[in-house]
Amino acid sequence: MSKKYETLAADIIEQVGGKENINTAYHCQTRLRFKLKDESIAHDEVLKNMDGVAGVIRNAGVYQVVIGTHVADVFEEVEKLAGLDQKETADAPEEKKGALNTVIDFVASVFQPVIPALSGAGMVKAVLALLVVFHVITNDSQTYILLNMFADAVFYFLPVMLAYTEAKKLKCNQILAAATALILLHPTWTGMVAAQEAVNFFEIIPFQLVNYGNSVIPIILIVFVQSYLERWLNKAMPKSVNLVFVPMLVLIIMGTLSFSVIGPLGNIVGQYLATVFNFLAENAAWAPAVLVGGLLPVMVMFGIHNGIAPLGVMQMANLGYDSIFGPGCVCSNMAQASAGAVVAFREKKAKEKQLATAGSITAFMGITEPLLYGVNLPKKYPLYASMVGGACGGLYAGLTHTHRFATGSSGLPAVLLYIGDNTMTFFYNILISIVIACVVSAVLTWILASAFEKKAASKTVTETNTNTSSSQEPTPVLSMNQEKPENAVVLATTPGSILPLNTAPDEAFASGMLGQGAVIRPSKGEVVAPFDGKVSVFFPTKHAIGLTSQDGIEVLVHVGVNTVELNGKYFDAKVSQGDIVRKGQMLLNFDVDQIAKAGYPTETMVLVTNTPDFKSVNVVENPTFN
Repeated sequence: MSKKYETLAADIIEQVGGKENINTAYHCQTRLRFKLKDESIAHDEVLKNMDGVAGVIRNAGVYQVVIGTHVADVFEEVEKLAGLDQKETADAPEEKKGALNTVIDFVASVFQPVIPALSGAGMVKAVLALLVVFHVITNDSQTYILLNMFADAVFYFLPVMLAYTEAKKLKCNQILAAATALILLHPTWTGMVAAQEAVNFFEIIPFQLVNYGNSVIPIILIVFVQSYLERWLNKAMPKSVNLVFVPMLVLIIMGTLSFSVIGPLGNIVGQYLATVFNFLAENAAWAPAVLVGGLLPVMVMFGIHNGIAPLGVMQMANLGYDSIFGPGCVCSNMAQASAGAVVAFREKKAKEKQLATAGSITAFMGITEPLLYGVNLPKKYPLYASMVGGACGGLYAGLTHTHRFATGSSGLPAVLLYIGDNTMTFFYNILISIVIACVVSAVLTWILASAFEKKAASKTVTETNTNTSSSQEPTPVLSMNQEKPENAVVLATTPGSILPLNTAPDEAFASGMLGQGAVIRPSKGEVVAPFDGKVSVFFPTKHAIGLTSQDGIEVLVHVGVNTVELNGKYFDAKVSQGDIVRKGQMLLNFDVDQIAKAGYPTETMVLVTNTPDFKSVNVVENPTFN
């Protein structure tokens, strides 16, 4: 399924320093995340200019390449090409991080994997509330009880899921950690707690009567201690018997410590957190929603949101609702989406218009990274507008004590999570908050756009060729803002036979997803400029070059398939990125025979990467080759 992203994956691997520079890699909803041996050799600008890459972020020792919602397909190819499924990474050196980044990384690693389950349960709760509101079912019907059980099971057994994810982070036995959590939730123990009769282990050690269903802090502390105990036992116990005795001792020791010391301690911490949450709800309900609503984009850029979002989960576990993160988050996301929609409406360039349109749609569904890194952050003014809009929406949500009753995505579907407590008040208030966020953000984006775009348009759009002409003619000055033609006609860049694009030996090219164009079967290893223009991108591996004509035709010339792996061998560049070039000027020489002997296809793809800007795209024969 991800085969069409093979070329993109190969180029990304090359630009992060090659597979030898990758310690580990994984992905979230929109980004590839690399732990690199040496971040200094990664090429940020080249990656940012790639089709299929929305942005690059360096944060807390993690090199992040923003892809979009299809990131899992790209990662599948990255994993295969970089050999990540075979690479031993357990002993890879850890990047040194500050205390704050360490805590955020730990919290994110524990909570992020359980979000799909929490989100699913939250939506079940929302559907259940709708069914009751519209009198489809009643609160005492079996259907209500069963649907409620479907959702409550996720929250009640949350300690088990957290134990599993934390153990994975701490590199201890995940099944043993889950088993310890299950001990806390066993019906026998819950029965003892309900009976409220003193429990003493061996008639000596008192077990505190605490119900651990729906809890968060106790299991986090328990697994943290268990990871150290397990490592010590594995080292101390003879290998011949540790498979039997280590699990036995872990369950006995951790079961005892969990009920007597660690669990009760975690429960006390949880109670203090609940007190803080209650204080905020009663005395400063506006503060969390305003801060999250206004500053969430900045939090996302620095990864801080990963440390704040779990507070909402903890609040929900303690109080049954979340007012810390959810309301501000949905206001911020809707504000960003609105800002992106305004940009899409105003934008004249088809490529940027398409990026803003797609990004705003996904942002309305709760995923903002493609829009944030592809549009709002580069243009700046939509980001400023969305932060003000998000804060205004969050202020209304906070002042009206709006909160959600389940965890889930923070897009438009999330409004259903605000139906609960036998009232529609919170639902109506979050709708009003979103409208405020969207309107303020959209109006400010429109106002700021005029000022920012006028300033950008006033900049000089002419560039001077720095290459020296052999005939000593005056250095040419090219105007790069001529009117764009209706049809893109591009001269062949390489001598040889011109073939249809669907004959390309790589699906990413053949499918046209990178743009329309043609395939050239080279008779000679040359690439010349098909028009007067600029070298917009020149890959360090020299296998691909991006050109922009004076009238806005953007062309990618890609020599061979997977030739990125040659790392520049058999290629001889004649120009550099940023150079102004004339039609027919030599850009690149390559050794056709040696590339073929090395086992790589030599077909050269000539693509118009901004194909949507034109009614038609044609690559035609170049008279200079005849």
